[in-house]
Amino acid sequence: MRFAVALSKESETEIAAQHVVHTIQTQLDGAPIDLACVFFSSHHAALAKHLTEVLTVALEPHCLIGCSGEGVISGTEELEAAPAVTLWAASLPDVELYPIRSSFSPTQDQFHLAGWPDHEGEATFLMLADPFTTPVQEILGVLEDRYPGAKAVGGLAGGGQEAGANRLILDGEVFDDGLVGVRLSGAVEIRPVISQGCRLIGERFVVTKAERNLIHELGGVPALERLQTVFEALSEEDRQRALHLGIVIDEHRNRFERGDFLIRNLLGADRSSGAVAVGDVVQEGQTVQFHLRDADSASEDLTSLLAADRSGRNSPPLGALMFSCCGRGQGLFGRPNHDAATVAEQLGSIPMAGFFAQGEIGPIGNRNFVHGYTASMAIFAEPPSSARRG
Repeated sequence: MRFAVALSKESETEIAAQHVVHTIQTQLDGAPIDLACVFFSSHHAALAKHLTEVLTVALEPHCLIGCSGEGVISGTEELEAAPAVTLWAASLPDVELYPIRSSFSPTQDQFHLAGWPDHEGEATFLMLADPFTTPVQEILGVLEDRYPGAKAVGGLAGGGQEAGANRLILDGEVFDDGLVGVRLSGAVEIRPVISQGCRLIGERFVVTKAERNLIHELGGVPALERLQTVFEALSEEDRQRALHLGIVIDEHRNRFERGDFLIRNLLGADRSSGAVAVGDVVQEGQTVQFHLRDADSASEDLTSLLAADRSGRNSPPLGALMFSCCGRGQGLFGRPNHDAATVAEQLGSIPMAGFFAQGEIGPIGNRNFVHGYTASMAIFAEPPSSARRG
C-alpha cells in the first residue's frame, strides 16, 4: 500500500486543483490510485464540479469521495478560515471498494440507498454527509442492521450555513444533500480512533425517570439537583468549562472509564420540574456521569489514544484521515494545528488529510454514533499476517 497527501492554499480553484494533482502524481510516481479523498474550504464550493473533473481526468482514481468543510486538515497543518484544498490518495492492492450514496425524502420519510453492496464479512465505511438534509444517526441504524459489526468513520460537511450550501463528491458527481462514502474490505487494516476529549467528574448515576431527551431523576433525585451538586463541587476554574453528560455504552462492564461513555451536550434545565435536557434520547436504567470538556482534557485524550494505537499494534500506521469538530482547533486549544501536530508526534509523518466538521462519525464500543467536539480518525495499516494469508 502507498499513500500520499497534497495541500494547496490557492484561492483559485483551477490552480489549486492542478497543484494537488501534480503533488500526488510526483509522490505516487505512477502507482494506481484506488481511493482519493478531497476536502476543501467553502471558497471552492462554487467550483466543486470543476475541481472534481480535474481530479478525475488527471488521476483516474477508482473511487473519489470528498466534501466541503469548515476548515481543512492536511499533514501537520490546520487551515480553519483560509482557502484550501487537500487531496489524499491511496494505492490499495487487494482492497475492495464500493462507493455508496444515500439521500433522504422528507415527504415520503424514507431513505434512498444507491450502490450499497450485500453484506460480505468485515468492512469499514468512510462516510461524508450533509448535516442539513441527512438523518445520519438513522442511516447508522440501517448500517447496523445490514452490516453487523461494521465500523463507520467520517464527518458532516461544513462551510455552508443552510441546506444546499455544502458540497459532497462521489466519483464524477457533486451533490448538495445526503451522504456519500465508500465501503472498504479486504487486505487493509483500518483502525478507528475516537477522541471525545472529556474527563469524568462527580459520581455515576442511574437514570430513574426519563422522557425522550428529558432526564427527570437520577438515582431517585431530581436531575437538576444532581447537576447542581456536581457543579458546586468544582473548582472556580472548572466552573468556566463546558459541562456534558456521558451515557454508558456497555452496561455489562464491571467498571467505567474514559472512552466507555457517549458524550452528549446539556441543552438546558427546568427549575420548576427539576428536569435536565440532553442532546440525545435517554432511557430509564441507563448509567450516566457528568463530564468536563477543556483543552487539557482534549489534548491528553487524543495523545493517550494515539500512543495506545502506536504501542499496541504490530502494523505501523501508513496513512490516516481525520475528521475534527469545528469546535476544536484554535478556538479550543488556543493555538493552531493542535490535532494535526499531535498525530505527527505520536504516529510520525504519515500522509494525513481531513476537515473540520459539523459533526463526527465514529464507533464507541460496538456501535457507530454521530459525535460533537470530537476528533474521529481512520488509521490505515497493513493487515495482520493472518489476514493476508486468508
